[in-house]
Amino acid sequence: MEFVYYLTNASLTLRVVEYLHQAFWLQTRFLTVIHQINGWVIKIKLEELLDPEQEGDFRAFLNELGNAYEPENRVRMTFWGLEMGQSPIEVMRRYQVAVVSHGKPNRQEIEEFRKQFVTGLGYCPETLT
Repeated sequence: MEFVYYLTNASLTLRVVEYLHQAFWLQTRFLTVIHQINGWVIKIKLEELLDPEQEGDFRAFLNELGNAYEPENRVRMTFWGLEMGQSPIEVMRRYQVAVVSHGKPNRQEIEEFRKQFVTGLGYCPETLT
């Protein structure tokens, strides 16, 4: 079972990561986090199917933070490449997409990306708040 969502900023993305750490009933196979100029795209792949009530609860949580997202071809190919075991560096070069994290939900990778991006720009864009 998988979920692909668009989120407007880093804080919302971090809330998803925290939720995945706290929700014992969600066994996450991987979380992929992609930063785009106008927001964040996340793909959550679970180990098992959820029962309808759990799925509804999880979708409600995600819908509070963002919107279900149908990725463009370039992002879809990025997800596919990562799932097939290609390295994030290789995938980023091939599809010109900023892969922030792929694997187990990792707050540190997102925070480090945000820190480095803001340092490089000299200011904090709205998507990184």
